[in-house]
Amino acid sequence: KVLEYAGFKVNYNPEQTCCGLPAFNAGFWDDAKEVGEKLINEYQRERYMVAPSGSCVGMVRNSYTHLFTNSMLHNQCKKLQKNLFEFSEFLVDIVKKDQLQLSFPARVTYTDACSALNGCGIKEAPRKLLNNIKGLKLVEMQEAGNCCGFGGMFSVKMEELSIQLAERKVQDALDTGADYIVSTDLGCLMHLDAYIKKNNKNIQVLHIADLMAKAIQ
Repeated sequence: KVLEYAGFKVNYNPEQTCCGLPAFNAGFWDDAKEVGEKLINEYQRERYMVAPSGSCVGMVRNSYTHLFTNSMLHNQCKKLQKNLFEFSEFLVDIVKKDQLQLSFPARVTYTDACSALNGCGIKEAPRKLLNNIKGLKLVEMQEAGNCCGFGGMFSVKMEELSIQLAERKVQDALDTGADYIVSTDLGCLMHLDAYIKKNNKNIQVLHIADLMAKAIQ
């Protein structure tokens, strides 16, 4: 909805599956490669590919190099790596569509997703999008760049620490007085939302694309 509002024709392949990140991080590189091959072969090579998660983008940009260098898919992989972008990064840095005449009267705080921040260097783009939305007040939390505790398999293997990190992140967000915690990664938001609902905290989570879709006038 947001990309079309910005003037782009969007094609989504319903047969698309995973980028292979969970398997790769768990050490199952052969399985990750099998899933990655499917994604590379499905990519339409003359178009941009936009993803709503920095973790997927980071996987393709960084880890696919380990899986596909000097393979039969080496050149196709390089093309995908060149043309794949995270949602906010694409709008701000690539196509310069950060001012879309949106309105969303709310107080929000932004939490950096580790994969987007550390794996892709995405920090200013989502903030720029939020700051250009009419009526929205962006209030920075004290530790926006700290991990929320999700980390994929980390939240399963290190459950107690994962919950502690979520508690710390949510409290940091509550201290800003925000109505919403916004991020670029659904994994982080799912993790925080589970903690919020279980502990009846007075704040909601929103992916930046969902927020922008709601803000279309």
